[in-house]
Amino acid sequence: MGDLISSHLDEGKREIIKARTGEVIGEFGRLYEQQYAVALFNKVRFDIEGGGGPQPQLLRRKAPLENRSIFSGALFQFLEENKKWRNRFLFVPDSYNMNYYDNKASHERGLHPKGTINCAGYKVLTSMDQYLELLNNSLPDVKAKVGNTPFLKCATEFLLILWHPYARHYYFCVVTEKEQKKWHAVFQDCVRHTNDGLLEESKVQTPAFTDSVRLFRQAHGQYGTWEMMCGAPPQILANLVMETLLPEVRDLITPGLKGKMHERQRNWMLICDAVYGLVVRQAQAQYEAVVQSCEAGRPLLEASIRTDMDQIITSKEHVSNKIKAVALPKAEKLLKVSIQPYISSILEALMEPTSRGFSEVRDVFFRELVDMSKNTVNDSTKEKLGEHMEKISMLAFHPVKMQSCYEKVEDLSLDGLQQRFDVSSPSVFVQRAQILMREQMDDAVYTFEQILHQSLEDQGPEGLCKNIQRCQDRVIKKFDYDSSTVRKRFFREALLQIFIPYMLKQLTPSVASELPRFQELIFEDFSRFILVENIFEEVVLHSVMKDIMMAVKEAAVQRRHNLYRDSIVLTSSDPNLHLLGDNPAIDWAGEYGTGPEEGRGQDEVEGEETGDSGEAHRRRRMKQVVSMIQLDGSPILVNESCLEVPSVDGIPEEREGEGEDQDAPSSPEIVHQDSVKVNATTPKEKKKAPPPPVQPENSPSPALTNGSVLKGGESVQLQCLYMLFSYCFYILTDYVHIPVDSMCIVA
Repeated sequence: MGDLISSHLDEGKREIIKARTGEVIGEFGRLYEQQYAVALFNKVRFDIEGGGGPQPQLLRRKAPLENRSIFSGALFQFLEENKKWRNRFLFVPDSYNMNYYDNKASHERGLHPKGTINCAGYKVLTSMDQYLELLNNSLPDVKAKVGNTPFLKCATEFLLILWHPYARHYYFCVVTEKEQKKWHAVFQDCVRHTNDGLLEESKVQTPAFTDSVRLFRQAHGQYGTWEMMCGAPPQILANLVMETLLPEVRDLITPGLKGKMHERQRNWMLICDAVYGLVVRQAQAQYEAVVQSCEAGRPLLEASIRTDMDQIITSKEHVSNKIKAVALPKAEKLLKVSIQPYISSILEALMEPTSRGFSEVRDVFFRELVDMSKNTVNDSTKEKLGEHMEKISMLAFHPVKMQSCYEKVEDLSLDGLQQRFDVSSPSVFVQRAQILMREQMDDAVYTFEQILHQSLEDQGPEGLCKNIQRCQDRVIKKFDYDSSTVRKRFFREALLQIFIPYMLKQLTPSVASELPRFQELIFEDFSRFILVENIFEEVVLHSVMKDIMMAVKEAAVQRRHNLYRDSIVLTSSDPNLHLLGDNPAIDWAGEYGTGPEEGRGQDEVEGEETGDSGEAHRRRRMKQVVSMIQLDGSPILVNESCLEVPSVDGIPEEREGEGEDQDAPSSPEIVHQDSVKVNATTPKEKKKAPPPPVQPENSPSPALTNGSVLKGGESVQLQCLYMLFSYCFYILTDYVHIPVDSMCIVA
């Protein structure tokens, strides 16, 4: 592999890559310095004047995944170095960067992982046909028919592939469909989290960065949404460079690629990954230098802003009125002809799946609490309560339990409107909606935890079911308010993200030539904080904002979208609740479960006996959000096993019109350390042997599920009455939408 990279990426090509990267990052740096001053002015002005929307009703936890990991387990990974499938232990920490090891023991001993995958910009694929289609698009001159034998021979039929347009691809497989679904949900969650990498708390750097990237692309004629605006800033800048650099590198290198069709595709992927690595490292170094330079000058800029705030605002309003006189008539004409007829249809396309997703979040949260209430009827001890709350506390970060919510939004489609408004893909809006759904679920769970904990401290464990029901009612009412507010804001932002680039693309040719003369109206001392390009975009934004606000307001009164609830609940209905937000995280297992001496597990005792380091011991004791489903005794998943697959040269080249080669290699073989080969079970043979029965994850015992262990007619009647009340309450709140407080007042 090293010879391949060195032969195709010689010193001359590396210099070309370095020069092109330097040009792009240099141009971005000049834009960033300008936008940094503007973002700092906007931040200081907001701090002085205040503002903002309605206050949320739900609490927000500060470190939700502290001392937690997402998932870990064993699966096969394809090694490109020796063309084999090797068993790996994959561990997903709270950072959502996936670490893979040789085995579980290596992870528990605190050894460095064999590799780490940052999932930003990746797509999760579960079939070879999907992968080949994307692979053909990456190298247009070298195409393979879908269904042909690729350079990769799958060990099982349950495949998982991480695909990236520029970086290395990763290939995994598991032995059961259930494992595939769980790993797919985990991989998707990792991609979703890392794609949302920019910190919203950074009120200066984040807007300065996003505006600079957007202005850079617009200066090169690229408007509209951008799928590769994902990951940390150096990754985004590397994607920005590769967008223009990749075609040039492809023209230089692909004529020299030799071999069969799939061999050339594979070699191009390795070369592309090497180029991407060079670009990321250079982009990171240059970006950090630009940020440090801007941060060093921040105190002087901020002092100047605070001293001349009134004069800067007056000067900006004067220039804004001048630009409005030129640009607003053209914007309104364009708005009337090309925007207004489509607002309702696009809004409807956004609202339908998003509302279903948030409704599913509410239902999942409700069902989890109802199940906990039913189980506490049978066993209302503190230990059982702590056990249930430990699981519910991580509900928002459980990819499998949240999958039904995420799937509702994946139906979002902008067919027919995508080309008109230059929307690259609806995935930008899908992932943003899914992130908001997870945040709302975690806010609801955290608020429920705090309210229930306070109630138990005040009243004790007596009447536990009533306490749970009362806390549940309060939280669901607050969730209805917050989810309505969050969705409205999401719809407004999505519509602006669709329409503004289109309007700028149409208006810029006729307005751009007149903008430089307005710069002369700005005092030189204020020119760092007032840019005519930004004012022009603000004028365009305000021209369409009124229509968007009106469309969202009209949609809010439609009962099926449930967007009117935030006008029902009073914003000050629970003023003392936010005092609980400063409380430390609740350790339900420690406080309501076994004590510290009784709760010492076998892992802890073994750690003391073997003298493990603190870090290795912490890794082993770290709580995991998603439980493992790896079946014990599986004949394939042996820690040191490796599945042989044929090399690329061993796969015959298929010609167009021919079927599958009759001399294709047989099923893969397992190779143990003693070099004894044992025939692996083929997928068909696996289907014949029924898998051992596995109890569903986190499923309660039958006694706790159906209440069959209740003794006496009164307990059975109590259970039935409780279920009837829960069902009636669900119907009232979900379909009639009458807040609980209002119901009490009417009564």
